[in-house]
Amino acid sequence: MSGADHTKNANRARPSQPRDPEIPRVQESVPVEVDSPDSADDADGRKPQQKIRSYALLEPETMSKYMSFYKHTYAQSCIDRKTKEFIALAAALMSGCKNCLEGHLEKAIKHGATRAEISEVLAITLGVNAATIVDRSDIAAANLDIDLDRWSINGKST
Repeated sequence: MSGADHTKNANRARPSQPRDPEIPRVQESVPVEVDSPDSADDADGRKPQQKIRSYALLEPETMSKYMSFYKHTYAQSCIDRKTKEFIALAAALMSGCKNCLEGHLEKAIKHGATRAEISEVLAITLGVNAATIVDRSDIAAANLDIDLDRWSINGKST
């Protein structure tokens, strides 16, 4: 299939169906703005001005199972919906999912999250992420046998 055929098929209109607001939005394309035309990739790996179709590679059966699971995780349970959105915000930040972050931020606000609460979620997520960096560097130092008291690597002074 040529690039033109692929684009034509990818942009084919889908039948309109009412959207359940509790299920993540499937976006046909997300234009990516990049400051420099010389930039090869955006931070998330997209090319400048590249359009991305969300869930594009999932077969309908897999998509259906995923959406069913997703809807189940947000059903009424012992954790209230706002708290679930706080968890999702943290997960989106840690995994680097921009669309997830925006969607769950909107939903957190819709479910009553205040700016102060969201700020605290961000601060906690930042703290955990910072701790991950410290943990990884501690492991690397140990793996390299760095003697932090004498500042040597494998017994050799640096």
